[in-house]
Amino acid sequence: DRVERLPADRTTDAFTRRLRGRSFDAAVDFAAFRAQDTRRAAQVLLGRVGHYVMISSGQVYLVRDPRPSGAARESDYDGPLVAEPARDSPDWPEWDYGLGKRGAEDALVAAFESHRFPATRLRIPMVNGEGDYYRRLEGYLWRLLDGGPVLLPDGGETPTRHVYAGAVVRAVLRLLGDVRTFGQALNLAQEETPTVAELVRLSAELLGAPANLVSVPRAKLVEQGLDPVQVSPF
Repeated sequence: DRVERLPADRTTDAFTRRLRGRSFDAAVDFAAFRAQDTRRAAQVLLGRVGHYVMISSGQVYLVRDPRPSGAARESDYDGPLVAEPARDSPDWPEWDYGLGKRGAEDALVAAFESHRFPATRLRIPMVNGEGDYYRRLEGYLWRLLDGGPVLLPDGGETPTRHVYAGAVVRAVLRLLGDVRTFGQALNLAQEETPTVAELVRLSAELLGAPANLVSVPRAKLVEQGLDPVQVSPF
């Protein structure tokens, strides 16, 4: 009962009407996916928010051409982008997501440069933690516990980049009101980048369960009509 809820479709004028005349110490935006999202937010909140933090994504680097080798740094953002893949390609949704997040970030950069809108962009990788509605890690855990084979596309040798949900919360709280971050983009991720196989083995060890890992060529999964990401979310 301490939380006031203001439901509105942010892509319509209802967003403007809901926030008209309101001022906020801070805004943390988890649902900005397009340039028009942050552009509208900056227009509505200009002069009426102390600090605006947009939750962005490491996907903004994965649409660069070429992709950064190894862990991406903030300076790797600028540069040419990959061409749009075919609409029916499994790569298209991730490409569209990355381009959309870049658009949202660029609109905030423009708002800061033109009006000094106090925004910070926080780029995060895959988030794990309690209450994860994607239940990605949970799928591996149940499989390990039931003792069945854990199928790993191409042996699970892909490096993974994660961040714990609680670490994101702490980072946002530390950022709020820090004028040094206005107009800036910051990366947040765990230092460790285990492969999928290493992550599953570590999980098995912590569970005290056998790690029955089975390597399957990604192409074979696709050939059988299986989505490799559904088989192994990481």
